[in-house]
Amino acid sequence: MKSLRAAVLMLMTAAAVAGLQAAPVTYEIDPSHTYPSFEADHMGLSTWRGKFNLTQGQVLLDKEAGQGSLDIVVDIASVDFGHDLMNKVALGESIFDVEKHPHARYKGRLVGFVEGAPTKVDGELTLHGVTRPLSLTIQRFKCIPHPLHKRELCGADALARLNRADFGIDAGKAYGFDMNVVLRIQVEAVAKP
Repeated sequence: MKSLRAAVLMLMTAAAVAGLQAAPVTYEIDPSHTYPSFEADHMGLSTWRGKFNLTQGQVLLDKEAGQGSLDIVVDIASVDFGHDLMNKVALGESIFDVEKHPHARYKGRLVGFVEGAPTKVDGELTLHGVTRPLSLTIQRFKCIPHPLHKRELCGADALARLNRADFGIDAGKAYGFDMNVVLRIQVEAVAKP
């Protein structure tokens, strides 16, 4: 009976210690190293590329438990095609309608962990006032000690495909524009102190 109690006590102690070591970590998105970008068709002739220059948010990551979440907000007014006139058109009513919809938001769960790194995000994108499911494939994920801040820095490259008409953005459809868009996200986030 003594050995059973000792074994149970040892297991409880090990579980408590493991729980202390496996605490989730909150990471703050680094806006100077995070740029959601997109590729969209232009009448089947070429692919237009743009990015958003202002992004904020947080990632909660528990590598040991193989779980996490993220909440990212994109400032739509920061859209940048590298073409001033196109930026102005994109902010207008026919595309992003930034007056009514100044932000896009993505919330999701990190899933498919392999050796402490997520391979996918299952979540929802709110764009142009419409919320729809959207999964991201994480093509690369890595964490290192930040050389300046002395805290952990994690980075990832993620990819998704969406139909912009599903979000009420169908400008150019009558002219034969393909509504499918490739979304690419480069993100870096630093552990909060």
